Amino acid sequence: MNTTFLTFAVLLFLATVLAIEGLYLYWISHHGAQAKRLAARLELGSPSGQAGGQQLSILKDRKLSDSPWLVRLLTVVPGVQTFDRALKQSGMTMTVGRFLGYTAACAAIGPVLGVLTPINLMVQVGLSCVLASIPWLMVRRNRKQRLRQLERQLPDAADVIARALRAGHSFPSALGMLADEMADPLGAEFRIVFDEINFGVSMNTALYNLTERVPIDDLRYFVIAVLIQRESGGNLAEILGNIGFIIRERLKLFGKIRALSAEGRLSAWILALLPFVVVAVLSVLNPGFIKIFWTDPTAEKLAGLCLGMMTLGILWMRKIIRIRV
Repeated sequence: MNTTFLTFAVLLFLATVLAIEGLYLYWISHHGAQAKRLAARLELGSPSGQAGGQQLSILKDRKLSDSPWLVRLLTVVPGVQTFDRALKQSGMTMTVGRFLGYTAACAAIGPVLGVLTPINLMVQVGLSCVLASIPWLMVRRNRKQRLRQLERQLPDAADVIARALRAGHSFPSALGMLADEMADPLGAEFRIVFDEINFGVSMNTALYNLTERVPIDDLRYFVIAVLIQRESGGNLAEILGNIGFIIRERLKLFGKIRALSAEGRLSAWILALLPFVVVAVLSVLNPGFIKIFWTDPTAEKLAGLCLGMMTLGILWMRKIIRIRV
């Protein structure tokens, strides 16, 4: 009896371990980082047509939405392609239609709170505007972080290409080596350039497309140097080595400036958030004291004036602490 129970316990333990391992492997194969990179690579090269008798195209196509009627509506909206480019630059996989859905859902929280709690109409509108801006702020934050990461990888990319050229490789093959050796996101961007050249796109067009996808000044200087060298000749390996050195020095200077201006940026954050924190604390500790701003017409006008002046102050502090290098 004890042997049977012990055997059953061992088999149950092994079955549990194998089930957990199977679930882990399933999750990694469908939702892991490698699977996401592979899906993104396949999406970049997938045709816009679908199977089942519809016409296929070899051109890359990025859908604005999964809904056909919303695609037709967004196509006629001016500036939607620029916004879609910002979404791609942020590295997020959402479409414009899905982003608009998230924005509408966040904006709807204001009226819902107005129904559940006695909040003034102006406060509902202001709250809806603030909440509706959260998805766009997330896109801007992801885009800024991704472009900053691309900028940090660019000096190493210039050195890799320079070493490949000194070893006797051609510039297109050096781009292929860079795409294989460099980590994402810069490796994926140069992989697109390498694939475009292999599919017959001219070198100038492929590099121009790279600058459109990655709007970084240092990358533009890199592309301009390559194009000028292709027209006039010269030692491209030495040119790229000098560009990598200049980019590193500029990033080093930018880091020093950020360190010296850290105190000013922290002070600006504290001054900008302090009024809102005080209002929130007073609303919890003494609701009757702060209630006048939602009930008295004169107080509402004063609150609007204060918000306007605080907005101007925040913009002015932002202009002071932002130092371009």
